[in-house]
Amino acid sequence: MKTIIKSLFVLGVLLVFSACKNEPKNEATGTVLESTENSNAETAKQGQAFIENDESKPNVLQIAIGSSDHTTLVAAVKAAGLENSLVNAGPLMVFAPTNAAFDALPAGTVENLLKPENKDQLASILKNHVTPGNYSKEFLKKFKKLGQAGGESISVEVKGEDVYVGGAKILASIPAGNGIVHVVDKVILPVN
Repeated sequence: MKTIIKSLFVLGVLLVFSACKNEPKNEATGTVLESTENSNAETAKQGQAFIENDESKPNVLQIAIGSSDHTTLVAAVKAAGLENSLVNAGPLMVFAPTNAAFDALPAGTVENLLKPENKDQLASILKNHVTPGNYSKEFLKKFKKLGQAGGESISVEVKGEDVYVGGAKILASIPAGNGIVHVVDKVILPVN
């Protein structure tokens, strides 16, 4: 009986010590202080774009993030602060320019657009690549124009089996949980 009581006492002491966390405390009040580093990181990554879900079909943003051919597009989306826009329920069609499409722009264009002071201009350009809907390449052949998230309309042109949207050729299409990603060979710039 004494052995059981000793064992329970030792177990209780271990539980008390393991419950005590080694967190910084205010010495005057004894309250736990929140880590500034953790709270700043949490504040910077708020919204639907930062919720992890391993069970559902990837959304349009996750598809772009997972593609080595779209690192420039992902950097631009982040610089423009549009991550949460691309993870909403949709349906969304995203015309995703490849890295090569961004490289074809005049020298220095991408670097200039990624600067914080050009965030609004970058967002405007990126919104030309998003439209409501979930249409396959075949179905897009029935359209003459598409309304984009930026308020512009872009043309749809069919040349043989190829479909061009805003002058950009659709190279591939990837279904997403909240729409579809059409990989394109050009950056679709606003018509002004």
